[in-house]
Amino acid sequence: MTAEHNKFVEMRMALAEAGFVVAAAEYRTIPDTFPAPVIDAKAAVRYLRQHAHDYGIDPSRIGVIGDSAGGWLAQMLGTTNGDKSFDHGDFLSQSADVQAVATLYGISDLRNIGDGFPDLRQKVHQSPAVTESLLINGVAFKNFAGASISSVPEKAINASPIGRLKGCKPPFLIMHGSKDTLVSPKQSATLYKALLESGNKADYVLIEGAEHGDDHWYQPVVINRVVDWFRVHLCPENI
Repeated sequence: MTAEHNKFVEMRMALAEAGFVVAAAEYRTIPDTFPAPVIDAKAAVRYLRQHAHDYGIDPSRIGVIGDSAGGWLAQMLGTTNGDKSFDHGDFLSQSADVQAVATLYGISDLRNIGDGFPDLRQKVHQSPAVTESLLINGVAFKNFAGASISSVPEKAINASPIGRLKGCKPPFLIMHGSKDTLVSPKQSATLYKALLESGNKADYVLIEGAEHGDDHWYQPVVINRVVDWFRVHLCPENI
């Protein structure tokens, strides 16, 4: 299980100072496979609703934010609102739905994380050993030699936010860096377009010159943009 509790401290502090209750959730990662991370994230949301009175949380206004793989997970929470198939564990009487999603250089389509990159870099994503392949297919073990993401397109799209856009979704803030060489900026641009085309609300911000998780993301202008967006979508009466 993982959650980098020392990551984005400035963002968390800014949200807390703006009046939001901030929580960091642990969730399973590789070698565990999909849907384990989504199950854990939804369990965390249910836990917060169960203990809303204890922590001073408004259970009708829960937003999520994540970066990179955490951005994928935040997107999955938003695009699977109402889907009970991921509800396992405790507090099953509570809803795991979220009311706002912010994603920083996140992954929206596991099938083409390197879309638009040079051919050699795109080929890397066809390896059975890359993160998205391990998330879907698991690690090589005994008679299983592993499998690439392209060998299981139906499983890949099922585990991708882009494949779960039917119906009403919460508002999304989608941010990406123009110089990202790990997750293609096209991932965020495509999700933004797809959300709008499906009749949902989304805002898209391309940070010029920003790379994957570099110092651009810790600057006040970015942090304030996120905080202000959550204010608008979770507590508009205070604007």
